[in-house]
Amino acid sequence: MLFFFFKKKKSIPAHSFNIILYFLFQFLKQLGIHPDWQFVDVYGMEPELLSMVPRPVCAVLLLFPITEKYETFRTEEEERIKAKGQDVKSSVYFMKQTINNACGTIGLIHAIANNRDKMNFETNSSLKKFLEDSLSMTPEERAKYLETYEAIRVTHESSAHEGQTEAPSIDEKVDLHFIALVNVGGHLYELDGRKPFPINHGETSDDSFLEDAIEVCKKFMERDPEELRFNAIALSAA
Repeated sequence: MLFFFFKKKKSIPAHSFNIILYFLFQFLKQLGIHPDWQFVDVYGMEPELLSMVPRPVCAVLLLFPITEKYETFRTEEEERIKAKGQDVKSSVYFMKQTINNACGTIGLIHAIANNRDKMNFETNSSLKKFLEDSLSMTPEERAKYLETYEAIRVTHESSAHEGQTEAPSIDEKVDLHFIALVNVGGHLYELDGRKPFPINHGETSDDSFLEDAIEVCKKFMERDPEELRFNAIALSAA
């Protein structure tokens, strides 16, 4: 089963990132979501560049490299949270990633699922049905359900072909990864299917969400200051 992921050896060229945005647009359209919301590029993290992003913003997808430094941090973070605990609202929709190279699809589902009250779905939307069916499932059960959910696989392949993107095979090793940042109940959550649970990054609001999410993105960059392969995409009102 192929799910979208975009592998680049260096920093992401602008034309390649435009392909990613086009793919996301087509993917949402074919999943049966009205174009009230759109994915847009975040051109930079300075206030004047963030002001160019249409508001409101309900989710941010971060594309970043999986490096040795990040993997060390991820292990330490997991151990710290397990020891100290954290508050995670039961309304947070989270799913594990059990399919290789599926991080883009998982990130998109996380972004939409945690904002489903804001979305306008077509009556026969395959994503709406997937979310309704999986709402009461555990994160592991949702992952297993996605493995067998034919409608999303077919939609992915159709969108990728239309956008002329190339997805790697599920066995190909890639070193870039997508995660979603969302606002659920006034808290900013990092949702990464490779992690055992959501990460609560503290309080946020509809008005400050983009800026708060970008602060989290900056921490990823600070952990790997020599890396250039970071890009953020905002799910914004059209």
